[in-house]
Amino acid sequence: MLLFFQLLLSSYLLNGIDHPRSTADNLHPLHVSTVDINYNSEGRLEVICTFFIDDFESALSKEFISKTDLSSPPLHEKMDVIVKKYIEDHFSISVNSKTVNLQYLGFEKNREAVNVYFESAKLPIPQKIEVQTSLLYNIFNDQMNIVHMTVNKKRNSTKLDFPQKNAFFTYK
Repeated sequence: MLLFFQLLLSSYLLNGIDHPRSTADNLHPLHVSTVDINYNSEGRLEVICTFFIDDFESALSKEFISKTDLSSPPLHEKMDVIVKKYIEDHFSISVNSKTVNLQYLGFEKNREAVNVYFESAKLPIPQKIEVQTSLLYNIFNDQMNIVHMTVNKKRNSTKLDFPQKNAFFTYK
């Protein structure tokens, strides 16, 4: 009998039944997120990661094998912990060949999207920036991450399609 249930479960997983990917795929055909990085007048990097809320909840659920609800005020503290951990595991920035430590500031829902906020300590003016991201790659093999980098009001952007993870920016 146990073997029967194992086979049934395997069949469900292989066919996408009750799987976060199948649910999210049906909600919208475009799998895209954006990362806006701005070197501000105080010499800090401000980072805003923006996701479709359903996609991000699916990624969090799959990664942490837990129910997620970014809209529920009673769950906000619990969600803060897993949102921070997910971004830290799938996103990093190096400035002038040194890894930047980012301080998590929080997240907020914005209609069908969620914005996640980070900030760095003071840094020298960035000349060479490397961004590594695999955001939502754990659920979509057609994920597109658009990275915007602004230094001294000069904005550069790049698009990373799954499985690309690295973006490079140079400022002089």
